[in-house]
Amino acid sequence: LKPYKRVLPDLISSEPALPRALSIANNLYLALDKEGCHVHIAPAQAGLCRIRINEQEVEQKDRKYGRYQSGSIWVPDRPTIFYIDAVPVGLALIEMTERVTMRYLNGKYYREDSDVIRSAKPRQLIHSWTTGQDVPSGRFRLFAYSPKNGVDWSMSWQETEQEPLDRKIPTIVGASQTAESKLQRLMTAADEAAAKRKKEWEEQRERYERQEDARKASQALSDSKQQLTEIIEKWGKAVAVEQFFAEAE
Repeated sequence: LKPYKRVLPDLISSEPALPRALSIANNLYLALDKEGCHVHIAPAQAGLCRIRINEQEVEQKDRKYGRYQSGSIWVPDRPTIFYIDAVPVGLALIEMTERVTMRYLNGKYYREDSDVIRSAKPRQLIHSWTTGQDVPSGRFRLFAYSPKNGVDWSMSWQETEQEPLDRKIPTIVGASQTAESKLQRLMTAADEAAAKRKKEWEEQRERYERQEDARKASQALSDSKQQLTEIIEKWGKAVAVEQFFAEAE
């Protein structure tokens, strides 16, 4: 689904799987809220960002999603987050895609194992062809990640046909809470690295400004000397002309 709005909870789903997506998210948000971790959409001024997420259930070397294999998946403008004390954690629930064989028939693509293709007569398949495409699988993966710039941390839980994601919610809540100390260390290290980069940039800018001031002073002195030389030359020519006419008179 591709909603027009982009300030929405980070839930990515096809239409058939949307009720399950809402149910999983609702149960997860309530479980976190029970632990004192209120889930909300990050404020615009918070400076938090969503990580890049691969939607493939089994990661492939290539991507064949949408028309011309370059389709884009809807993403929210702001991450969905909760706080553990002062540590922000991002949440993203996404329906994974799976690589399947699709057959083109009568202007549309159908799964090779669908009833439409199975019931088609051989003569109807003469001018059809097959191709691999990434399509929604109906199974979900949950990401917990750090939305703070410079902090590379994430965890994911992927459901299977045997183990739905709903059963993993207590594990997800517990794992997210136990990651607080590690996240705090990473955030501190990221802040220190950012402060160091800022200091280095300011020192570099200060050096550049000093060099630029010295260059401008040198250029001004050179220009002044050049102007003085031109004035002397003009003055010398004027005196020579005046002396010539004086002597001639």
